[in-house]
Amino acid sequence: MIARIGCGAAFGGIIGYERDVHRRPVGLRTHLIVAMTAATFMVISSQFVYWQRYSRDDLVTVDSSRIAASVVSGIGFLAGGAILRTGVTIQGLTTAAGLWLVTAIGMGCGAGMYVEGAVVTALGIGALTLLRRFEDKNDHLIRRRISIVLGEGTEIAAIVGALTALGAVVSELEYEKRFDDEKKRIVATFDVRYADTLDVIKLVQAVEHIPGVRRVQVQAAT
Repeated sequence: MIARIGCGAAFGGIIGYERDVHRRPVGLRTHLIVAMTAATFMVISSQFVYWQRYSRDDLVTVDSSRIAASVVSGIGFLAGGAILRTGVTIQGLTTAAGLWLVTAIGMGCGAGMYVEGAVVTALGIGALTLLRRFEDKNDHLIRRRISIVLGEGTEIAAIVGALTALGAVVSELEYEKRFDDEKKRIVATFDVRYADTLDVIKLVQAVEHIPGVRRVQVQAAT
């Protein structure tokens, strides 16, 4: 039983390591724990009747599949937390699917299906790495979400120009006007992509030097 749980944790860790390599917020530890937990639940589901020491004369009916079925439905809540909506785009679907995948791998290992778990792990790694080449993905690009509080008279074009001058690409812009204590405040939010050789401090300094910029906040984008 311990071997089954350990196998599930190892296979889930392989998927999680691939997510870590591509700088995803849900990485090695989360995938490993999810797969290990799923394997543990599967072992409990298949073995707990034996440990209750029921005899043939006990009028007990047990459905050993209910725990495993609950794992499948319960992982949806955890995977849903990995999905983020940024503007009109939805991000994190692949990460959520990865959590669902390692759940299945963990359950397979928990059921003693080692070969099947290994094959599915290999197929999952292939889907996440080899098929990645057919998508618009670049591991050398860093994605950040920059929120800037502006004063009146500050031009958005100046900020975009400062970012593009450093080689950054502004892919999306949100513009909002707020009124706090009878003072008008403008909040501009940019989705920015730039090469991993560019220091984020230089990016912030370039924006801070623009007259009228009051506050700059940088957040990681998935």
